[in-house]
Amino acid sequence: MSTYEAAGVDIEAGDLAVTLMKDKVARARRPEVVDDASGFAGLFDASALLRYRRPLLASSTDGVGTKVMIAQRYGKHDTIGIDLVGMVLDDLVVCGAEPLFMTDYIACGKVVPERVAEIVGGVAEGCRLAGAALVGGETAEHPGAMGPDEYDVAGAGTGVVEAADLLGPSRVRAGDVVLGLASSGMHSNGYSLVRHVLREASLSLDTELPELGRPLGEELLEPTRVYSLDCLELARAAEVHAYAHITGGGIENNLSRSLPAHLDALLDRSSWTPPAVFGVLAGLGSIAQHDMDRTFNLGVGMAAVVAADAADEALRVLAARGLDAWVLGEVVPGEGRARYR
Repeated sequence: MSTYEAAGVDIEAGDLAVTLMKDKVARARRPEVVDDASGFAGLFDASALLRYRRPLLASSTDGVGTKVMIAQRYGKHDTIGIDLVGMVLDDLVVCGAEPLFMTDYIACGKVVPERVAEIVGGVAEGCRLAGAALVGGETAEHPGAMGPDEYDVAGAGTGVVEAADLLGPSRVRAGDVVLGLASSGMHSNGYSLVRHVLREASLSLDTELPELGRPLGEELLEPTRVYSLDCLELARAAEVHAYAHITGGGIENNLSRSLPAHLDALLDRSSWTPPAVFGVLAGLGSIAQHDMDRTFNLGVGMAAVVAADAADEALRVLAARGLDAWVLGEVVPGEGRARYR
């Protein structure tokens, strides 16, 4: 007899996963969340937007790429959800939007309740770090399309910003200062190149390199820094003109997106030292600087463009929040691109 279970889908395992994740999800909640007894939709009280004169809703969606393959191979699943939140909600804050809520989607070859609960627990923790609510999600079992230990994650987030406070290229002026906000490591970009380097060098994730002081797997799975609350606080305390989330494409490409067509960001490569993992990868893979620049964040997870007379206060605010930051460069006349001196 043919059954859904015989086809590889375990409904009871899915139900157990939901039960296991409930307490974790409850930690990622805002007062505006309204419970939907059916569980088919996430509800958010939009009357919270009445305090805005002209609220603009911001939306973003993303995944974490092949970093999930490192998590699967290393058997560590509790932080990949934080990476997902960083990729989704830190895109929202670039325009000055406060993240409100997020939903997630997990596709897997086989539902292992404990593993799913760990993944969702990471998403919930990331939402807590961003000040957002995790209002719902979906876990789908895809036997035959994915191996039993394979999964992928994606998410979507919604935020809001007052129209008059919208940040971006139109605010940037010549003479502005560019601040680099330290990354926690590789974040969630460049992992296809990372896996290629490890494969060519015949290195396992358990390998301990003296430059790193811990196994490669732990270094590569260091969770993404979630900047949302840091950036919102900075924008309240100092004159911020623009942000740039440094993801795929590296510092130059992402920062260029936040510049007007007549201005450049002139960056000083000597102003910081990238974390050791980037030097290790460059050495193992003989990766040219050009490819390192356009693939990885190199230790800069977010850039802030601030008024020149606000730079000192901005650095003070970030330091008080425990976030390393420094003067990365300045805005000068140009052609709308970020470049090194």
